[in-house]
Amino acid sequence: MILNIMLLIIGFVLLVKCADIFVDGCSNIARALGISSIIIGLTIVAFGTSAPEAAVSIIASLKGNNDISIGNVVGSNICNLLLVLGISGLFGKLTTKKNVIARDYVYSLFSYLVLFILTVGFFLTGKTTGTITRTDGLILLCFLAIYLYSLLFDAKKTTKKKEERGEFHFKYIIFIIIGLAGIVGGGQLVVNNAKAIATFLGVGDNVIALTVVAIGTSLPELVTSVVAARKGECDIAIGNVIGSNIFNIFFILGLSSIVSPISFGLETFIDIIIMGIAGIIVFFFVLKNYRIGNKKGPIMITLYILYTIYILIR
Repeated sequence: MILNIMLLIIGFVLLVKCADIFVDGCSNIARALGISSIIIGLTIVAFGTSAPEAAVSIIASLKGNNDISIGNVVGSNICNLLLVLGISGLFGKLTTKKNVIARDYVYSLFSYLVLFILTVGFFLTGKTTGTITRTDGLILLCFLAIYLYSLLFDAKKTTKKKEERGEFHFKYIIFIIIGLAGIVGGGQLVVNNAKAIATFLGVGDNVIALTVVAIGTSLPELVTSVVAARKGECDIAIGNVIGSNIFNIFFILGLSSIVSPISFGLETFIDIIIMGIAGIIVFFFVLKNYRIGNKKGPIMITLYILYTIYILIR
């Protein structure tokens, strides 16, 4: 138990320090290549910080731990929307552009809708359990491919002129590799030891997946977004969350269900609905003035606390 707590603290330290290095490396490369920070945030940073979710869900799918596999993704997305963006808003005003809301955030809402459509069938037919099949997984991966294509197409149009670019250094790539390795490693230390502590206390798998594992695998997004917000890299902070949520559903659930079909129950389906509602709430928060600050942040954090209480008492 004491060893688990010590490893948990080491994991947190790795996350904080390596996220700082990772954000610096990504933002510097974005400037050097003339690519907008939002594209970097929606791709490299988002995919990198989703690595812990991918590892946990795919391993859980291989072992047949379906509650952890899907609960991790849904719980992490809710955590990203309410807790990560909420806390990041306390460290700096997160402003974003209209086209990000129109394209990327709307696409993230679309990903929630796709998951809802793929899972609602069991509820309509009155069954007690549903399944995300391998075919469903292929559908999810196809939507990811469409999204990535649209990003690459827009990246070509938004590439800055040569005179606006910064100077490229090979050390930026080293920073990204070291930062990403530390984020993934720290995330795994936190998740594994937090789960061990929770199991020692007698908490069930479903609760662990939606709380400890979800928050643990969202720590890279949280730390990265907070560090980016403090550095004024708002595009990376917001793009990281939006991109991570899209990757979580289309890539992680898609790949996990191809590895092994994922079964789920009514409680998980309710969590999917809650995820969609949280996405809509944050959408209207951001749509008002394209900003999340110290007024909206506490509201979002409070909503997440209420959701956590609901998980614990249901």
